[in-house]
Amino acid sequence: MASKKPENGKPERRTPAAGSARVTRASSRKLIEFDPEMLQALELLSRDSMKDMQELADEAFRDLLKKHGRPTSLKEALRQSTRTLPANDQPPKRSGKAR
Repeated sequence: MASKKPENGKPERRTPAAGSARVTRASSRKLIEFDPEMLQALELLSRDSMKDMQELADEAFRDLLKKHGRPTSLKEALRQSTRTLPANDQPPKRSGKAR
């Protein structure tokens, strides 16, 4: 039996299965390919740590961004952007000696 297509022509959004990541309108998807050994190691880590693959991926990408000094949130990005302006730096302290 064939499934019906919605009238607007767009595919229906399915409810994620238990334990899978919830997709919001603000999120996007990317397809990442792993070799079989890496996938097996990730699945084992996922089971051992009681986290799903999305949680592991979020943690890995957050750590990668931190390693390269990139902000992971809007709040962090705004804080970083104000620090990079020389006008916001504290002026060097002057010693009491006259030159």
